[in-house]
Amino acid sequence: MSATLSVDPAGPRGWDEPVRIAVRGLAPGQPVTLRASLRDEKGARFRAHARYRADAGGELDLARAPALGGSFAGLEPMGLLWALEAERPSWRLLKRDVRTPFAVELEALDGHEPDAGRPLARAVLERRFLPPWVRRVPVRAGRVRATLFLPPGPGPFPGIMDLYGVGGRLVEYRASLLSGKGFAVMALAYYNYDDLPKNMDTLHLEYFEEAVSYLLNHPEVKGPGIGLLGISKGGELCLSMASFLKGITAAVIINGSVANIGGTLHYKDETLPPLGFSRDRIKGRMTATGRASSMPTRPPSACRPTGRKSPRSSATRERGTILNPHISLGTRVLCMAFWVFLSPVEGSPGLTPWPRSMCGNNSRVSSTNTWVVKGGKSQQSYSVFVCLLLRYGLTVAQADLKFTV
Repeated sequence: MSATLSVDPAGPRGWDEPVRIAVRGLAPGQPVTLRASLRDEKGARFRAHARYRADAGGELDLARAPALGGSFAGLEPMGLLWALEAERPSWRLLKRDVRTPFAVELEALDGHEPDAGRPLARAVLERRFLPPWVRRVPVRAGRVRATLFLPPGPGPFPGIMDLYGVGGRLVEYRASLLSGKGFAVMALAYYNYDDLPKNMDTLHLEYFEEAVSYLLNHPEVKGPGIGLLGISKGGELCLSMASFLKGITAAVIINGSVANIGGTLHYKDETLPPLGFSRDRIKGRMTATGRASSMPTRPPSACRPTGRKSPRSSATRERGTILNPHISLGTRVLCMAFWVFLSPVEGSPGLTPWPRSMCGNNSRVSSTNTWVVKGGKSQQSYSVFVCLLLRYGLTVAQADLKFTV
């Protein structure tokens, strides 16, 4: 009996909707490798794979079968999607046009990688960001540059304003998905888009006040107030809006600063200069698990033994490594240039790790703005610039680690 790969429910689904992936028609206990891949709108390919073993009935259901290794391990029914990683260095998954879906190619191979054999079955999963029943309305009213997403029906609906962070532009994918849940969501651009300012050195809160007024006065938006949703610089601006403007009844802040930073903010006769920091008062250290911290430095002898590893990381320090908290001008310029290169892609869905060329093969950023680097068996020694993203200032801790790239 030939194997079949099925996705339930079938047909196009929303990017945030779970699906059930299964392979049937296998031999009992047969080893199988599952692969997933997609290409973004610029042609970059993202891949993920995992190794499995069929049950006694010759069936492999990702909702019940744990992955034995690969891009992830354990019971992860949606692992093939959240573990997608770019082939190109320093590239993140970003949906630029919500009107077109991503096509995820799924493939089942006989055996386990790297010795996986013939293909057994294939399927294509279409993941869309704009539900067909959601209305997308470009907004160009006065100074406001935005896109409004409206659920079906006459409304009125609860209103939400969505702001992104460094990089600017008009990022729509989160607003379009959220609108499918019954909200009227306006994705607002505030710099580096159309005729808006090209940078965020100087921002005026009156622009955001005009956007709030537009949303509140829309006939399909329920009053008397709206909610705010912001990430990074957008989260910081949401706090300022909630502090100064009327008509704000809720605010959700994701990784935003509690003070004005990165540029001057003006509102009427008030001026909020950016909060600065002193590099002389910032120090860094590297723990035995490869975790960078902005806490005071400790001597190498004070680090935990490498045999006691954190479950969040498997990296270990190289013997004799010395952390140098004093940053040279050349290092500072290099890391700033790298951050400038990355800043336009802050609006990515966050489904993939940060660039491998910067922080290792398997890595993530913790909620405390620290890098976590994982190691592997096949190791090389590299000089890693561990960037502590203290908002728009950079401090770099330089240390030698062993990890797989």
